[in-house]
Amino acid sequence: MNRKIIAGLIILVFLVLSFGASAQDLPETMPNGVAAGDATQTSVVLWTRSTETGTVTFEVATDANITDVVATTEATVEDPLVPVKVLISDLMADTTYFYRVTDAVGSSVVGEFATPAEPGTTTGLRFGVTGDWRGELAPYPAVTNVAGRDLDFFLLHGDTIYSDFPSPDVPLPQATTLEDYHLKHNEVYSERHGLNAFAEVRSSTVIYAVIDDHEVTNDFAGGAPPSYDERFASFDGEFVNDTELYRNGLQAFNEYNPILEESYGDTGDPLTANKPRLYRYRTFGSDGAIFILDSRSFRSEPLPPVQDLTDRAEVTGFLTASLNDERTMLGAPQFEQLQADLLDAQAQGITWKFIMIPEPIQNFGSFNAFDRYEGYAGERAALLDFIEANSISNVVFIAADFHGTVVNDLSYQLGLRDLLSGTHNPSSAFEVITGSVAFDEPFGPTVIRLAAGIGLLEEADVEAYFGMTPSEQDDFITEVINAQVEPFGYSLVGLQDAPHLDVELIEGKYLATNFFGWTEFDIDAETQALTVTTYGITPYDQEELEANAEEIVSRTPEIVSQFVVQPQ
Repeated sequence: MNRKIIAGLIILVFLVLSFGASAQDLPETMPNGVAAGDATQTSVVLWTRSTETGTVTFEVATDANITDVVATTEATVEDPLVPVKVLISDLMADTTYFYRVTDAVGSSVVGEFATPAEPGTTTGLRFGVTGDWRGELAPYPAVTNVAGRDLDFFLLHGDTIYSDFPSPDVPLPQATTLEDYHLKHNEVYSERHGLNAFAEVRSSTVIYAVIDDHEVTNDFAGGAPPSYDERFASFDGEFVNDTELYRNGLQAFNEYNPILEESYGDTGDPLTANKPRLYRYRTFGSDGAIFILDSRSFRSEPLPPVQDLTDRAEVTGFLTASLNDERTMLGAPQFEQLQADLLDAQAQGITWKFIMIPEPIQNFGSFNAFDRYEGYAGERAALLDFIEANSISNVVFIAADFHGTVVNDLSYQLGLRDLLSGTHNPSSAFEVITGSVAFDEPFGPTVIRLAAGIGLLEEADVEAYFGMTPSEQDDFITEVINAQVEPFGYSLVGLQDAPHLDVELIEGKYLATNFFGWTEFDIDAETQALTVTTYGITPYDQEELEANAEEIVSRTPEIVSQFVVQPQ
């Protein structure tokens, strides 16, 4: 029996018999539970929020009874709405730890985490990824099976709040103050309708987290001047990432997640100097490595969106402008560090490299491309070409943001010559888009309504779509996407036309767009084969949740898509 299974059995018995206090039975003074995150082979960040001011004690042990304590430290709650967290160091690699957090009035909650293995060992790796959840759709039954999957870590892939959507705790069109942002985060990590699904997730494994746009406001570009957008124009600063609105959003995000707060230091460039550093590179034995990207804080001002998709000149002008090498989504320090770390992972013999990018890198055509990597095509091509030129194998991009799952292989165009000649350079990498946990409406219905709104579909097509089964709807969405990408010569949805990949579709399709859920990535310790499994539930809206909470909260995630890829 392997380490993960043993650890899972131990913690289950421990929670049920020893304390009787699972994430479903949290003390009133610790309503968000506990979390462990940002782990390395030797360190972890522990986190909680207490409604009582005073001292919080964190204890770490190698046994479930918290008797073999290896670390004890304290933090002080000064504001009941602001969490506390501590860095625990001097841990051992590839080790399961248990921890107990006790607040100033004696309330306790326990959790577990495992440190990654050192490169050179293949122990297998299993982790989950999701993104996108709105406060009014809590408590998120789409992730209720996560805690039972014995994951090595779970990645929260942006849009962890929707600061620009009204919700029960903050019924405003846009959060602006630090307190607004605090309340938004507290809302999604608190109990509702008798369930706190994220407390279970966060106490069961290591958490990594990164922002997309809604942690601040929709579609923002941190590297643009504040004057580019009326939402930032009244704030001081050379860049959006200097403004008070951005700083409030980032501060609340950092405070409500178990992550170590870092900065880029003196880079010599005011765009990035001393700004928050959310980029992470972590290795997990020789099985896998993750590269977590911040694609919001430093991105250049977006291009004007294409207004007429049938205007060849306008579309060509957009594509040409997007190839400008000076436009960046990541900022130079982050882009350069990503390149260096990819080379390091390849040199260490790490099999799978997972680039966590909040917005998709695959091409979907020119509609709304200004906010995707397609709007920064020069940097996109440079990244994909770097991977190919340096023979970096088994690269998987994992994205969220689309509120559904779309899997595809990748290609790129190097400069204007490739664009004009229609040349597409194949990439050995592929992408998996995952989520949402809860966003109304999911990707499928959203695409249909948008396509109808810009004249790509007739009303009869819309009516036909909503009369289909979910499987038929996914086939229809596949056709809609392919109709947009095929004229550009981009890859069609799925991995079936990727000759460089040894892949087998086990269940469902390479597209699933009518569910709420998450995706699991599982590397076999012996074969290094990667199994990608997406779990989902039937989606719901706020009205349905309020009218029938018991039924919706009881929905159980089921497999909606699964495929296996052999390592190259």
